[in-house]
Amino acid sequence: MPVLTSSSSSFTSISLSIFLLLILNNTTVICSATTRTNTTRPNGQLSVNYYAKSCPQVEQLIGSITSQQFKESPVSGPATIRLFFHDCFVEGCDASIIISSKQQGNKMLAEKDAPDNKDLREEGFESVRKAKAVVESKCPGVVSCADILAISARDYVHLAGGPYYQVKKGRWDGKISMASKVASNIPQANFTVDQLLKLFSSKGLTLEDLVVLSGAHTFGFAHCQNFVSRLYDYRGSKNPDPIIDPRLLRALRMSCPHYGGNADIVAPFDVTTPFVFDHAYYGNLEAKLGLLASDQALSLDPRTKPIVQALAKDKQKFFQAFGAAMEKMGSIGVKRGRKHGEKRKDCSMHML
Repeated sequence: MPVLTSSSSSFTSISLSIFLLLILNNTTVICSATTRTNTTRPNGQLSVNYYAKSCPQVEQLIGSITSQQFKESPVSGPATIRLFFHDCFVEGCDASIIISSKQQGNKMLAEKDAPDNKDLREEGFESVRKAKAVVESKCPGVVSCADILAISARDYVHLAGGPYYQVKKGRWDGKISMASKVASNIPQANFTVDQLLKLFSSKGLTLEDLVVLSGAHTFGFAHCQNFVSRLYDYRGSKNPDPIIDPRLLRALRMSCPHYGGNADIVAPFDVTTPFVFDHAYYGNLEAKLGLLASDQALSLDPRTKPIVQALAKDKQKFFQAFGAAMEKMGSIGVKRGRKHGEKRKDCSMHML
């Protein structure tokens, strides 16, 4: 699911308005916690110990970068996790999202420049670039950009308070990056549960995977454009979404006008603990404090509601399920060998 971020100053203005509004109302928020070419492949292709001999210190090298980046710019966390999601859902987990159109050697736009990827934060790309440089200095030509992205995403989940799970490795980098393949493979902010299930199923992911992976919205931010229709004209009704909590509606409208607002303004997905990876996202959905229509729908549909309720009650259950779901998602469309993949030296450039 998309994790959308913007400038810290814009974020502060809207998140403070939300927190102040909740405080002024003296209200306690309950915090409990279309093709099938990209489907998951057997995990036997990947291994936790894939680099045990060729680059045994790979995770420590990447960790030195992610920990530094997280301290200097916490937004690197949700930015990198969103980057991983968008990579895996289009042509598989092969770092094709990082390719620069300018470096393609042809006139074809790369995934990075697709409209649905235009607001991907630079911090996510920067994390991978810096980690790749450190790894290349110690283990040249060995570790793929795809594996570096997968490990970095896990690191940020853990640094923000989430679970530490083992990352299976052995992905090669993809040779194809096409902007035209993005739109039909990325979930939209106004998707219904039926639409979400159809897309996730096409990747070999289940109903539970959908709800668990959506929990990545426990931190990160969304631009107004992704939820403004909920505030003023929900599904063409000329009225706001009747489900949204009135306090949240008022707070969001303060910073997101129907027309002509600041395109850089963002709001936190999780209005209670926006910088922490926890299970509050699910409690917020139960309290009708979901930011995106696609998120709030998970607490309303009878197929997904019981999973939301279970995860809201049990943080450890969510953490365990999230690690397993990330491993499963990380196996989508894995490339192996020189026939199907490459090992880039510069993650933004295909090998010649």
